[in-house]
Amino acid sequence: MRNWKEMSETQPAIVKMLTNSIMKERLAHAYLFSGGRGTGKKAVAFLLAKAYFCEQKTGPEPCHLCRECQRIDSGNHPDLHEISADGMTIKVDQIRQLKKEFSLRGMESHKKFYIVNEADKMTDAAANSLLKVLEEPDGEAVAVLVTTHVQRILKTILSRAQVLSFAPLPADKMIHQLITSHTINEKDARTASRLTSNMEEALQLCQNDWIAQARSKVIQLIDDLTLRPRYVFITLQEEWIPFFKEKTDVQIGIDLLMLWYRDVIRVQVEQTDQIVYIDQEDKLQDQALKLSQMKLGHNLQAVMDAKRRLDANTAPQLLMEQLLLRLQEG
Repeated sequence: MRNWKEMSETQPAIVKMLTNSIMKERLAHAYLFSGGRGTGKKAVAFLLAKAYFCEQKTGPEPCHLCRECQRIDSGNHPDLHEISADGMTIKVDQIRQLKKEFSLRGMESHKKFYIVNEADKMTDAAANSLLKVLEEPDGEAVAVLVTTHVQRILKTILSRAQVLSFAPLPADKMIHQLITSHTINEKDARTASRLTSNMEEALQLCQNDWIAQARSKVIQLIDDLTLRPRYVFITLQEEWIPFFKEKTDVQIGIDLLMLWYRDVIRVQVEQTDQIVYIDQEDKLQDQALKLSQMKLGHNLQAVMDAKRRLDANTAPQLLMEQLLLRLQEG
């Protein structure tokens, strides 16, 4: 059960703004919550809904115990409506139904609250239909649009909503939580915290030592590139490709390569307290001495290009072979 104090630990500015609005009874008719996965957007949306409906709240904090709060927790509140994508998109019929709900008075409280998940997945027709609702709000209602891709939202919708940008969970806080609350070792916790700001995703990466194995594959590939260049394509075939099978796995592998070269740069500029591969500092120090800034820049660019090409659906094996050839260039 989330509360404003807990949410303020990761989103202090947003919590302060919303709680002040609750206290002054000046909530906007529409908000757009923007930010990466795991930043607490939905949790804040439902907490705001509780504060909106709760009749026994203390200041901005809902009681979490009354019938209004409990029905929100159970997903059965008659005046709280949540929309999610139907397949790949949010369709115009879903927004038309929402408009119909907007036109009706609240069943019990004369108030309504709406949450539109993945608002960037609205079709053009759906987005334009929603725009009419936001332009002409009917009665006492609050709408919250949630998105991880604010750049895909119509500018006209952005202009009608109060946009709140959710910051990612700071890496040091995630590392601390992974180590203290979930008994993840420090090197895996550091690595996971650089790959995602979502605690659930970080825990999933650490399950069954997957992240530890992924790190070892990256380190082996780097060792071969540096010390045994003739064997690097054998390692790719026998170790890398069988392990990083899915596209999402390949993305993580490429991200881990990028983290390696960034660590080398951190060593060069004497920021060793920030390195991710904390168990490989000797190798990082060695590469920091041997690789010029130009070569490191070339390697990072090659890795970033590979990441973009993977997003464009280039075959992973071909992509990795071409990446290794670029990393071997003088």
